[in-house]
This record gives sequence, C-alpha cells and structure tokens, in this order.
Amino acid sequence: MSVKLGIIGYGIMGERLLRAAMAHDPARLGVAAVFDPSPAAQERLAADFPGISIAGSSDGLIEASDCVYIASPPASHLPLARAALAAGKAVFCEKPLATDLADARAFAREAADARFAVNFPFASSFAVAQLRDWVDQGVVGTPQRVGIEIGFRQWPRPWQHDAVSWLDGPEEGGFTREVVSHFLFLTLRMLGDLRLVDARVSFPESGRSERAVSADLSLPGLPVALEGGVGITDKDDHNTWTLIGDKGTIRLRDWSFAERLDTATGRFVEAPDAIPNEKARPLILARQLDKVAALTQGAAQDLATLDEALAVQQHVEAILATRET
Repeated sequence: MSVKLGIIGYGIMGERLLRAAMAHDPARLGVAAVFDPSPAAQERLAADFPGISIAGSSDGLIEASDCVYIASPPASHLPLARAALAAGKAVFCEKPLATDLADARAFAREAADARFAVNFPFASSFAVAQLRDWVDQGVVGTPQRVGIEIGFRQWPRPWQHDAVSWLDGPEEGGFTREVVSHFLFLTLRMLGDLRLVDARVSFPESGRSERAVSADLSLPGLPVALEGGVGITDKDDHNTWTLIGDKGTIRLRDWSFAERLDTATGRFVEAPDAIPNEKARPLILARQLDKVAALTQGAAQDLATLDEALAVQQHVEAILATRET
C-alpha cells in the first residue's frame, strides 16, 4: 500500500522533497498534504503545485499522513516530532534535532523505539557508496587521518536568502549546524564514533552565526581535522572530505564527486560515473524516499538514525561552545 507523506515546511528542503515525492512511484509513496503557516509560502506552494492539498494546521497535516516530513526551522522540530509520534505516525526530520541539546537528548530517550529517521542524504549517496567500495577493495589500506574542508563565498548561500532570519542566527543557524553536520555524519557512518579534542570558532559579527571554525577530532588512533570558513572561496559552496591511508587517498568533493588520488600525477581523478550535485540530488532524494516508505512500513532501511543525529548534534554544539569573539 502506498505511503501517504505529509510535509511540514515549504522552504528550500520542503520544496525539494515535495518535488521528489511528486515524481516518485505513486504505488510506493504519495503526498498527503503540505503545511506551512506562512501565507507567502502557501501562495508559492499553490502556484508551484496547483491542486496540491494544503493543510490548515500541523495537526491536520499529521492526521492526514502515514509519515510526517519535518522541514520547518529547527526550534519546531521536536514539538512537531512529538505530536506526530504521539499520533502513531512515522517521522522523517531535518537536522538538527533541536535547538536545545538537553531536549534532544531527552527526545532520543523517549523515541528510542519509534519510527524516526533524519534526513542526512549521504545515507543514499552514490559517491559515498563509491568511497565505501574503494575502502572495501583496499585502495586506502589502513586509514591514517581524515580531513574536512568547508568553504563559502558568503553565508547564508545566495539560494538561502528567504531563511536568513534563522539561518544566520547563532541560536539555530550557521554553517557548522547546516553543512559541517553532514560531514560529521559521513565520518561517523564510514569510520565510527568521534571525540572532540579541541576547537576554535569565530563569531565576529554580533547577532550573526559563525564565520570560521577549526576543530581537531579523533577516532581511535585516527585524527580528524576540520577547517571551515566564510569568504575563503569564490564558490558559493565548496567542500572536501578526504581519507588518507597508508596505501592511498580518496575523497568526496563538492557533495557528489568521489575521487582517488593518482600518485603518479599527484592529482585527484573522479570516479567514471561521477555527476554534479544538481543532477545527483533528485536521484539521491528518490532513494531517500524509498527508505522513508520502508521506515513507515516497519521494514529495514539505512536512513540516519536518531542516535546518529544526536551524536552529530552533540559534536556540533560542543564545537560551537568554544566560540571566540
């Protein structure tokens, strides 16, 4: 039976997942309704998808759905998740879990056995699958260190201007929560749990989110170095996750390019089937939605778990707590 997906929040992520859901196999998953309290968002939704069911409230959306996708600002995540779970629905949530780490921990205890997952798309990434294959094939050998580099021309990125009110605030926003979290999840998923050794974060503009972050983390016997900043690249968004071993080096570049270091030339070479993020994203979201359907039906899937999301948030908030002026 087709899963009825309800979407709360018609911002960037809500729109992306809605488009993916509308294009999905209707025998597997369909859209029950969408809810956003903003009149402007409702007008845009009606224009983008004439005939779409627009719920009048979050409660109405939850009632109409088998699974609720929460894509509203972070402060609303847990109240909505609790309401949906109390109504017996499955929940697929954006990160971070909460703006209050203690509440996130409490929720993790409450919802330990719930049908709940978090939208970290690296769980369905073709490029990440390629990295894992290379590791399994022995390309890397024994891992020696990990490097994470994150850069932006400006923050928020140009396509996020509608969310600047919270996305550039120190309480809910910032690139460490929004972007670095994905690469911490990738490290956890690929290599195991992390420990924060040291961090330095700069908040030079009062009332705004961080502009630079540097952190040293570690896995057992494996150092992880993180560097990120705003105004350090001419690209809107540039990132690398690099795994260096005693036999070789591999990396993920700009979200979707799996690459191997050619030791003869000293250059990274893309996997033959690598595609840019704009083309990879809808394919990855389709894979995520297949797993959302499985989650809702109680079947096996490998979406990011509540425990993984909590671990990521704990690392993110520990890094941000080392703030400098």
